[in-house]
Amino acid sequence: MRLWSVHPEHLDRVGLVACWREGLLAQAALRRPEGGYGRHPQLERFRAAPVPLAAVGTYLEALADEADARGYRFDRTRIAVRRHAELPRDVATLLVVTEGQLAYERAHLLAKLDVRDPAAAHALRAARLRAHPSFVVVPGPVASWEKGPPSGPPSVEAEVEPSAERGDEGEQRSA
Repeated sequence: MRLWSVHPEHLDRVGLVACWREGLLAQAALRRPEGGYGRHPQLERFRAAPVPLAAVGTYLEALADEADARGYRFDRTRIAVRRHAELPRDVATLLVVTEGQLAYERAHLLAKLDVRDPAAAHALRAARLRAHPSFVVVPGPVASWEKGPPSGPPSVEAEVEPSAERGDEGEQRSA
């Protein structure tokens, strides 16, 4: 399971569709935590949110927004708790990602894109890295739940877009 912390705009078609599918799997695992994926380490950050299903719902909404922008259709009715539900705005968006984790994921994604979509890899190398709209970026190392170094050749340190106050357009905000 890979629930990317990088902005969905950085994912290729295969990555975006896989992330949607795995996000739905994460949602199901949060609804029934006794199953195998219910204890998956990547779910720790969603479980730590005040309303975990709202957090994963907001995560999925951003993926669906990116799909819409590309002309794809993701079935939003599969999202258990929509961001427009009657919840305070920050309840579903209090997820944190470190700069180290974003750099790790960038290297991991580049290794995948180098093989399956070199043009997307080139675009990612040239882009200023942004976080998924559900995350607030803070200084820090790679997440403790990552199992090892990303596959592929070592990459230069990712330049991460600094955190700023998050607005409706999905910009980052400081913690």
